[in-house]
Amino acid sequence: MKMPKPDDVVIARRAEIIKAMQAIVPGEGVIFDETELRAFECDGLMAYRQLPMIVVLPENAEQVSKILKYCHENDVKIVPRGAGTGLSGGALPLADGITLGLSKFNRVLDIDFENRCVVTQPGVTNLAITQAVEQAGFYYAPDPSSQIACSIGGNVAENSGGVHCLKYGLTTNNVMGVEMVLMDGEIIRIGGKKLDADGLDLLGVVTGSEGLLGVITEVTVRILQAPETAKVVLLGFDSNQAAGDCVADIIAAGIIPGGMEMMDTFAIQAAEEFVHAGYPLNAAALLIVELDGPQAEVNHLITRVVQISEDREAIYLKISETEEERLKFWSGRKAAFPAVGRLSPDYLCMDGTIPRRQLAHVLTRMTELSEQYGLRVANVFHAGDGNLHPLILFDSNIAGQTEAAEAFGAEILRLCVEVGGVLTGEHGVGVEKRDLMGEMFTEDDLKQQQRLKCAFDAKQLLNPGKVFPTLHRCAELGKMHVHKSQLPFPNIPRF
Repeated sequence: MKMPKPDDVVIARRAEIIKAMQAIVPGEGVIFDETELRAFECDGLMAYRQLPMIVVLPENAEQVSKILKYCHENDVKIVPRGAGTGLSGGALPLADGITLGLSKFNRVLDIDFENRCVVTQPGVTNLAITQAVEQAGFYYAPDPSSQIACSIGGNVAENSGGVHCLKYGLTTNNVMGVEMVLMDGEIIRIGGKKLDADGLDLLGVVTGSEGLLGVITEVTVRILQAPETAKVVLLGFDSNQAAGDCVADIIAAGIIPGGMEMMDTFAIQAAEEFVHAGYPLNAAALLIVELDGPQAEVNHLITRVVQISEDREAIYLKISETEEERLKFWSGRKAAFPAVGRLSPDYLCMDGTIPRRQLAHVLTRMTELSEQYGLRVANVFHAGDGNLHPLILFDSNIAGQTEAAEAFGAEILRLCVEVGGVLTGEHGVGVEKRDLMGEMFTEDDLKQQQRLKCAFDAKQLLNPGKVFPTLHRCAELGKMHVHKSQLPFPNIPRF
C-alpha cells in the first residue's frame, strides 16, 4: 500500500504552519508533539499507521473555514477525521498534511419532533442521537455495530448502515441536509428540513464521499417513531446453504424484516462465549431475524417466518419474549467483532456486498480460501442485503501473516465483484480497497469520478491517496481550452 510521496517543501514549513493554525485555533486545539500525535496515527484499520504532520481540533465552522482557506492558499493537504472508528483507512494521516479532528463538534443543536428530524454536529455519536429522542418515542434508524463510538459525521462520510439497514436504509436514506466547508473556505448548505432538496442531488454526492469533497460541520437527520412491537427470532441451521436459502425465501415471500443477520459457527461460538446471548452452539449458521411494527402484524409475520424456517429444516428456533431478551439476542451480534478479537491478536474486517442468492456459494468459496491461505475466517454479515463482513484472523508478529491476510481479503472482494456484487457496502474504500477499484470500474469510470472531485477540490488537497488507485491531475481529465496558444496551468507536467 503506497501513499502519495510527502512534500518536503511543506514539511520544511511545519513550524510556520503550526503558528498559523494556533492563530486560528487558540489554546490546546493544535497538537504537534510526537507523543500526542500517536493517538491519531491510524483509524480502525490499524494495519496502516502514519504520524500526521499536525492535528488541529477546531470548535466551530468558522474556524474550519479559515483552516481550509489557509491550506488552499498554501497547498497544505487536509485529512478530515471523526471518531477514528472507520475500518478502511479513510482517516489515515499524511506525513505532510493536517489531520482535522472534529471531536469538539459534539452537540445536538436542534430536536424537531414536528418535522421528525434532528440537527446535530458531526462529532455526536450515532447512539447519542437515539438517546436524545428516545424519551419521546423516537429513534435514529442506522445503527452500525460501533454506534456507541462512531460519529454521525463519519457515518455520512462512509454511508454507514447497520443491522436495521435492510428495512430502514443506509445513512444516505436518513440524512436530510448538511452544512459543509469547501476547500477554499466557503461554507455551503445542502438540503435541510424537507424531503427533497432543489436542483442537483448534491446530498447524494456528499454522502459516502469519504472526506474527498469537503468537511461536514452540521448534519440534519431523519428520526423515526419507535415501532409498537419488535421481536427477534433466532434460527439455527446445520449448513450455510440452508440458512442462505431461508434468507432468500423470507425476502421472496415479501417479508422485509427490521433486521436480518447471519453468523457462521466460528462467529456464533465466539459471540456466545463473550456475551452469553443464548445462541445455539451446535448450529453451522444462525439467522437473527427482527420483525417490527403493529403487534398483530408482527405476530403474523413471525408465524410466516417460522413456517419458512421449518420448511428449510431449521434445527433451532427461539422467539424473544421480552424487550430485555430481544436486546440480549442482538448483543451477541453487536459484540461479534470484539468477541472474535479475543481469539486472535489481529484481524481484518472486510466489507463487500453480493446478491443474496450467492450467499452459500461465496461462503463455501471463503472456506476454501481460508484453507489456501492458512488463516481462519469468521463470518458476520447483514444477510438481508448481502453485505458481508468476513473477519480474517492473523498474527502480525508472525512473518508473512499480515500480507497473507491482505491477499486473502483482496480475494474475497474480487469474489464479491465476480458474482455480481460490489467492493463495499458501508465501510468505504479508503486505502484498503483503493487498489481494487479497477476490479469494479473501468478507467473511464474512475476518471469520471475524479472529475467530480476536481469540481469540489481542484488542487486535490482533501484526503489525497484515498479511494482512487491512480489520481490524475484535474487538468488532465477533461477537454482543455487553448487560449492564444497558451495552455492553462502551464506549470503542470504533461505526458
